[in-house]
Amino acid sequence: MAKLGTSKRPAVVRVQSVSRAEEIVSLCDEHGWQVIVGVEPGEPEDRSDIERLLGARAAAAQTPRREPKVGRNAPCPCGSGRKFKNCCNT
Repeated sequence: MAKLGTSKRPAVVRVQSVSRAEEIVSLCDEHGWQVIVGVEPGEPEDRSDIERLLGARAAAAQTPRREPKVGRNAPCPCGSGRKFKNCCNT
C-alpha cells in the first residue's frame, strides 16, 4: 500500500468553508503532501488524515536515539581497563 499523502494515496479532508480548505491546502503544500479537500458546509469536518500525517511527523521527531553498543573486545565502560567480554558481560 502506498504511503499516505502521496499521489497514489492522497490525504482526504472534508471541511465546512473555503477559507478552511485554503488553510489545509497551504499546510499540505508546506510539507509536500498530496491532498483532496472537499467543502461540505452541512457535514462535520473530517481532518483525520491530516492529523495522522502530523502525528507521524511529530513521532518521528521524538524518536529516542539509543547509545551505541559496546563491542566484545572494547574496553569496559565501567573503567576497569579490562575487555567488556571479560568484565561486565558475565
